[in-house]
Amino acid sequence: MRVAFHTLGCKVNQYETEAMKESFKSHGHVVVDENDFADAYVINTCTVTNLADRKSRQYIRRMKRVNPQGLVAVTGCYAQIKPEEVSAIHGVDIVVGINEKHNLINYVEDFVSERNSQTDDGQEGSDEAVSPESARCHVLTYDNMREYQSDGIVTSMESRTRAYIKIQEGCNRFCSYCIIPFARGPVRSRPTKEILEEAKLLISKGFKEIILTGINTALYGDDLGYDGISPLIGEINDLPGDFRIRLSSLEPTVIDQEYVKKLFKYEKLCHHLHLSVQSGSNKILARMNRRYDREEYLSIVETLRQFDPLYGISTDIICGFPGEDEQDFLDSIDIVEKTGFCKVHVFRYSKRSGTKAASMDGQVDGNTSQDRSERLLKVAEKAERSFFEKNIGCLGRVLLEERDGDFVRGYTDNYIRVYLPAEHEDEIGCFVDVKLTETYKDGMKGERYE
Repeated sequence: MRVAFHTLGCKVNQYETEAMKESFKSHGHVVVDENDFADAYVINTCTVTNLADRKSRQYIRRMKRVNPQGLVAVTGCYAQIKPEEVSAIHGVDIVVGINEKHNLINYVEDFVSERNSQTDDGQEGSDEAVSPESARCHVLTYDNMREYQSDGIVTSMESRTRAYIKIQEGCNRFCSYCIIPFARGPVRSRPTKEILEEAKLLISKGFKEIILTGINTALYGDDLGYDGISPLIGEINDLPGDFRIRLSSLEPTVIDQEYVKKLFKYEKLCHHLHLSVQSGSNKILARMNRRYDREEYLSIVETLRQFDPLYGISTDIICGFPGEDEQDFLDSIDIVEKTGFCKVHVFRYSKRSGTKAASMDGQVDGNTSQDRSERLLKVAEKAERSFFEKNIGCLGRVLLEERDGDFVRGYTDNYIRVYLPAEHEDEIGCFVDVKLTETYKDGMKGERYE
């Protein structure tokens, strides 16, 4: 079969799509571009917001228009949360939940085999003869998602330089605005041995940055009695080769001074963390069920910066959460100004059915949320620029990732995008020592040095 894939949502979804592609290839099928004519289309969906659901439905219909007779299989978080809704979409043949993604190849091949058998029997007279009235659903409930289901060993990525490794599945935190624990189930950690095997293969194929990702990477090992994520980082750090390690994110609740001491002993670990603060207001953090307060968050930042004043910290902040008043919003602005983030992702609160926040009092109107979002973005851009300026004159190591006109660009280990004059095509995927010289676009310019 010719099989096309489309992925919506997070890095975990992107990783899982790569795993599914490898599974289909290993069975002799051909993976083609999502806009190409294919025999089967796989849509890996997101459900983090109602808008994500709508985008998922749009792509399902778009795929079907490319080849009306093509098989359509839908997986991912939207398929897990609302399988009946997804199966009712015209043209959907198979719905596969989170814990059954590894079996998708079997479900697709069985479906095609049965359909071909019907055709051989001369029953091809109508669409109804070769397609069920509703999709076949393979979705496990939350209570049945207790064991980690391996995606297999992923050996390739679309990027030539950075490779994601999924280390765990699920989340037990149940933030009041988040549907993902219901979609992904409880924490299940991937065996360390399999993670190391995958890391070795990716490093041997030339990937220079290994990014550890998951639904909540801070909870890695909780279900297996491990001592957090630090020992895993240590084992990857000890692998031979010229590469670096980056954590995609960590929960502020797991970090203290002792934790930071452990992180700084690994020389290959990037001096950058994504620490989602979500709000600078203690009142709103409590309503979000975030399990820390602003003082604890700022203490973590201070600890990181004591070890490295130029440590890169990125974050997410939600504007317009139910109950947020002007002072709560100003608290969020204040924490951005105090922290000096290298990157701030600003989101307007989006009511998500099925979450506690959706039924909370004090829902903030859209115009107010939009206004606060725009104001916070300006403060965030100023903070990011200030962080860049503090790095002027510093020496760093940049992993070159792509060409941009007359420049090549990549990231320092503390997550600054750096632009360098291009020299030759073969330098993509290489480390280059640079001196940071000035702010530029969404990052900085640099000059090479030996």
